[in-house]
Amino acid sequence: MNPPAILLYFDEEHAAASRLAEASGLAFARVERHRFPDGEIKLRLPDTLPERVVVLRTLDHPNEKLVELLLAARTARTLGARHLTLVAPYLAYMRQDIAFRPGEAVSQRIVGRFLADLFDAVITVDPHLHRVATLTEAVPARQAIVLSGAPLLADLVAQRRPGALLMGPDGESAQWIAQAAARHGFDHAVCAKMRHGDHAVEVELPPVPVAGRAVVLLDDVASTGHTVAQAARLLLAAGAGTVDSAVTHALLSDEALRMMRQAGVGDIWSTDTIPHPTNAVSVAHLLAQALLNLGQADG
Repeated sequence: MNPPAILLYFDEEHAAASRLAEASGLAFARVERHRFPDGEIKLRLPDTLPERVVVLRTLDHPNEKLVELLLAARTARTLGARHLTLVAPYLAYMRQDIAFRPGEAVSQRIVGRFLADLFDAVITVDPHLHRVATLTEAVPARQAIVLSGAPLLADLVAQRRPGALLMGPDGESAQWIAQAAARHGFDHAVCAKMRHGDHAVEVELPPVPVAGRAVVLLDDVASTGHTVAQAARLLLAAGAGTVDSAVTHALLSDEALRMMRQAGVGDIWSTDTIPHPTNAVSVAHLLAQALLNLGQADG
């Protein structure tokens, strides 16, 4: 980015902010936060800011964080910021893009517009989009930039499981799986999935031979772990030699991890878009390059 610029972060993301600051060459500063007994929060930013400000906030457990972004962005404008970029490695509220029943809030449009009103640019990694083709449709900011963790995960799989069969959990992952597979010439296939509820998933394996193969289940996000667990059981029953899992965004609880391992999943790898014990790949350099390109475009 064109100097001067600064990266603002919150306490929980100090490690991620350090990696991004080192990769991008940005100075970085913490947003101080105080929580009152009634649950309200007070933020304090540096008392003066340069014209270009980057705010790092990954949006797992997003509800309170969205309020923090509202307070931080509006305050940054009063302290000298003229161009605000949100780096949200994980972007929440993207799955609800239509009203499935009358009266439902279409949260993607609402939260997307909320963020676009606060920030000039939004950078994220593998947003969970379904019926929306571009991030700009969901987040109509002046610049809405999508990066992908697929190549990074493909590089990791090439090191850990050379010659693996990459498998996506459903048809929506087909293009993403193909991108990862093409990077190292992996064989790849996609399962069929029918979801009957948050914890009720039916998976059907594709008609490809898996006997003796190292299979890596690759996806953009994993939350309950049910899809991965069911696919792993089917793959092992069909004779797969090993089944591992690689995911961009790990929203997995300890219980979900236990269930996946009980189903026979070996290694579980994720990028660090969300801090998690399975983190194996950093997106810091990916984000830093996007910030550099953004600064050059605006410059």
